[in-house]
Amino acid sequence: MIPFDYLALRLIRRMAPRFLVQGAMRLRLGIVSGTETRLPEEAAQRYVDALASARRTLEGATVLVFGYGGSFGLPVALLRRGARHVVLCDPYAVPDRPANRALAAQAAPYLRLLNGEAVPDPNWITLVEQDVRQYAASGRQAADLVLSSSVYEHLEDPEAVTADLAQVTADSGYHLHFIDLRDHFFKYPFEMLCHSEAAWRRFLNPTSHLNRCRVGQYEAIFRRHFAEVRWEALSRDPQAFGRAKARIHPEFLTGDDNLDAVTRIVVHAGMPRQPGACKERSVS
Repeated sequence: MIPFDYLALRLIRRMAPRFLVQGAMRLRLGIVSGTETRLPEEAAQRYVDALASARRTLEGATVLVFGYGGSFGLPVALLRRGARHVVLCDPYAVPDRPANRALAAQAAPYLRLLNGEAVPDPNWITLVEQDVRQYAASGRQAADLVLSSSVYEHLEDPEAVTADLAQVTADSGYHLHFIDLRDHFFKYPFEMLCHSEAAWRRFLNPTSHLNRCRVGQYEAIFRRHFAEVRWEALSRDPQAFGRAKARIHPEFLTGDDNLDAVTRIVVHAGMPRQPGACKERSVS
């Protein structure tokens, strides 16, 4: 049986206009923005640590942040840790103007104030308000590193996006993607797996969209576009999985409870199979 609080809030979220959802997120009224927006220094250090585990570094790299969320805090933090240039690719981001203005006062030379608004210096930060396929077609610089956090689970077509991201990656480039496998009504992390595709898409899927892909699906997608792929489980919730297991639809179960109880992963991917749609060295 669907938990009443889940059903009520899912239906409210599905019907709520986007501007109300974004406002609630900014005010942290029941909807929490991503780590990159709330804690950019922590998010940057998490990337640094994950790269170090793969013997990679930000030093001198052109970094593409896929889905930056509207805050300039993360690119500034990455630049301060050694990145040469940061490309922010997000056609849906709504700039967090108050936070960005406050940051600009202490983020020279990466940001400057222009008519009271924070503006990235193009020598350091490129803002791409279009999808990654359009960016690839523009012939700009290939990325040495491609990073994302809590973006992949929201993609309508992760296969196509992964193919596009491979196209904008340098031959020796590397990807890190932190993916949250939970239902984003976090009280019930596996509830979204308890409903048919038709019921999910018609009634319960939030406007931010959750694709419900599981670990094996993500691994297969990345292996089709990268020669080197590995993933790590960052967290599991066997208790919540055990409570929900009898109701979870069989297509989401592998028979391995340890695998099926995974709630968050990081995907490492290198050696893109079709790299280099972007080649120019200048991003200004």
